[in-house]
Amino acid sequence: MGAGPYGLSLAAHLDSLGVPYRIFGIPMEFWQTSMPEGMSLKSEGCASSIYEPAQSFTLERYCVDQGLPYADLGLPVSLSSFIAYGLAFQQYAVPSLERVRVVSIKGEEGGFSIDLDDGESLTVRKVVIAVGVGYFAHVPDEIAVLPEGVATHSSRHSDLSSFADRDVAVVGAGSSALDLAALLSRVGARPIVIARASHLQFHDRQRLPRTWLDGLRAPTSGIGPGWRSRFFCAAPLIFHFLPQRWRLLQTKRHAGPSGGWFIKDAVLGNVATSVDSEVQKATIEDDRVVLNLAIGKNEDSREVRVDHVIAATGYRVNTDRISFLDQSLRNRIESVQKTPILNAHFESTVPGLYFVGPAAANSFGPAQRFAVGAYFAARRVARNLARAKP
Repeated sequence: MGAGPYGLSLAAHLDSLGVPYRIFGIPMEFWQTSMPEGMSLKSEGCASSIYEPAQSFTLERYCVDQGLPYADLGLPVSLSSFIAYGLAFQQYAVPSLERVRVVSIKGEEGGFSIDLDDGESLTVRKVVIAVGVGYFAHVPDEIAVLPEGVATHSSRHSDLSSFADRDVAVVGAGSSALDLAALLSRVGARPIVIARASHLQFHDRQRLPRTWLDGLRAPTSGIGPGWRSRFFCAAPLIFHFLPQRWRLLQTKRHAGPSGGWFIKDAVLGNVATSVDSEVQKATIEDDRVVLNLAIGKNEDSREVRVDHVIAATGYRVNTDRISFLDQSLRNRIESVQKTPILNAHFESTVPGLYFVGPAAANSFGPAQRFAVGAYFAARRVARNLARAKP
């Protein structure tokens, strides 16, 4: 279930192993409908491919063939290029994709029953959930009380042109918030970034060539430089067997909120900011949103009035929010912090039900939140399903 980088990677690996499968979803749907036009990926080029066993259809190959700019490090991957690459990958490696949506999945003896939105029903023994973060958009309670017409999550906006000449509060300090702020300014809006952090952070640009000393101090990885990031990418299975408390802490803290180096100049000095600030209350007065902010440890206050609030407050995995999973099936999934507990093969406590991608991050590390994590997940799950063939 799912046709993003994880679903497509897994399907390509299953095909190579001769495992019969069906894959449902709209290819690259989340990237096309929930990411703002004009943005770039924070992931480096070398970590933004979708994976098939031969690794012959990489992002680099696609960009070279299409005459698009590409570099392993130090050159942002545009959203438009990544989407076009994903669609081309699907046509090349997973032509059997069925562009239908799953309506429901119910557990039954020996497997699962699935209903599709085209009216078909089927029974299967194994199910892999590869839905990405689309189901898990998080909006703080203080903002969620506002009507949808004046408050939305960042994932609701791909076209920002409707915000021209409007005051927009962007709540958050991560790449989604800072990308939106820069892009809103570009379309003629007046954004203000409201962040709990004491200052906005941007990751450093990585360049080639790197010296041996650079590699020793901070080796590269698919989720950024540093030995800790390198470990998370290189040893997800070791991560899985480490104590749960440590895994949860690392997954939560690693690769925290920050913007890409390439939007730093577009934000700092060009976009209004209110750092060390937290929304305490949100109301509507005279068709405007009034945000009451608590500022700093001294509990100072500030009032901000805008036309619209965008909660760029990220995603929180919660299996209860995967609406197509039947409630009785969800109740059987043992979880920690509302994320499924998985075995070493990405299988949940419901036999035959697997989760890959962000829902697997607490079990296999922060790399599962990024496209690069699909490399390990696809191989691991595909081999396990191949061994289970009748």
